[in-house]
Amino acid sequence: MTPVTEARRHAPRPRILRAGLLARRDFRLLWTGETTSSFGTAIGEVSLQLVALTVLHASVLWISALTAVAWLPWVVIGLPAGAWVDRLRRRRVMMAADLVSLAAFASVPLAAALGILGVLQLLVVAALAGTATVFFTAAYRAFLPTLVGAADLLEGNAKMQGSQQAGNVIGPGAAGLIAQAASPVLGVFADATSFAVSAACLLRIRVPEPPPTAARLPLRQAIGEGLAVVVREPLLRWNTVAGCLTNFVLTGYGSVSVVYLVSVVGLRPAIAGLILAMTSLGGVLGAVSARTLAAQIGTGRAVLLTRLAMVPSGLLIPLADRGPGLALFVLGAATLSCGAVAGNIIWSGFVQSYYPREMLGRVSTSVQIFNYGMIPAGAVVAGVLASHLGVRRALWSLVAVLLISAGALLLGPLRAHRDLPVRVADRS
Repeated sequence: MTPVTEARRHAPRPRILRAGLLARRDFRLLWTGETTSSFGTAIGEVSLQLVALTVLHASVLWISALTAVAWLPWVVIGLPAGAWVDRLRRRRVMMAADLVSLAAFASVPLAAALGILGVLQLLVVAALAGTATVFFTAAYRAFLPTLVGAADLLEGNAKMQGSQQAGNVIGPGAAGLIAQAASPVLGVFADATSFAVSAACLLRIRVPEPPPTAARLPLRQAIGEGLAVVVREPLLRWNTVAGCLTNFVLTGYGSVSVVYLVSVVGLRPAIAGLILAMTSLGGVLGAVSARTLAAQIGTGRAVLLTRLAMVPSGLLIPLADRGPGLALFVLGAATLSCGAVAGNIIWSGFVQSYYPREMLGRVSTSVQIFNYGMIPAGAVVAGVLASHLGVRRALWSLVAVLLISAGALLLGPLRAHRDLPVRVADRS
């Protein structure tokens, strides 16, 4: 036995932490706050629609408008928000966004108690919360690499997305049960409370942030740098095109899904919430399997496969009916969620490790202004189609767009990559 072998035999074995990043205090705080907030958001999104539908008796067009105005801030302030985030401490931006969302959602039960709640207030609440989400999302995506490091980004994104999807499993069912037992207004209050927990957890994080560097640039130049990255690089550009079309479909379907299950299929709100919760199990599966899938077939192929699998699954959703026909809705929606989550986890890790940290806020929002900019359009188009053609025919029209999204992916360079690029230094 050589001295090296002998040394290795007697060397202490490294302790394997099954918890991984959850063993780190700061990441655990971020994960706890975001898990709570995700659970509250899953309750709040369904509850807000149920408030409009069952308390205020709003039409399907007004209900789809709630989704539209929640995402409209990405179009209006997405680009300057990314530049501002790169000029500020990201954790402070996230805390401020949580507090704005807390105040917005807390106003709903207050107005209901005073007897002055109306659809217009719900639209204002959705718009304020959507604006806060723009800043929070841009700051969060730029903050995570500082918290965990480039080597752990895939695990970090998987854990965060996994808990978010787990919240999506429980949240809609909880929203339905709350609406059945008491009032959907109480579900909105639960959402407000979850933002308070998230802000408290962020307050306790200790990791030092590097000083912002984008403050030295004029705002217009800073915005232009982020947009130039998206326009210049084919891999990012084509994935953004496909993401726009996919988000158009997913949001349009999501904005009328409660109405579809309650008014068309004929389910009670509690059952509809449970069905939506079951479909979110697909997102949990996507979060759990993303790392394994990427390791087995490569990160590039994994993104392509998960996105292409969404096409046939989406076509099952409009076939749903009461009884055994509900299985088609659950299978289709769950597979959609699985593909979207798994692909997003892998792609987010690529973006966060490939581009400089000082530009992540701008690059992120430059992509999302296109991706999320299609979301209000999807919600409005879904509402108009549902009003004129019926909800089921509107869903057929929406999921057909997934075919175009798949074509955009196949036209782009992603199909040639077994693995996505890893480091900025690798670029020529």
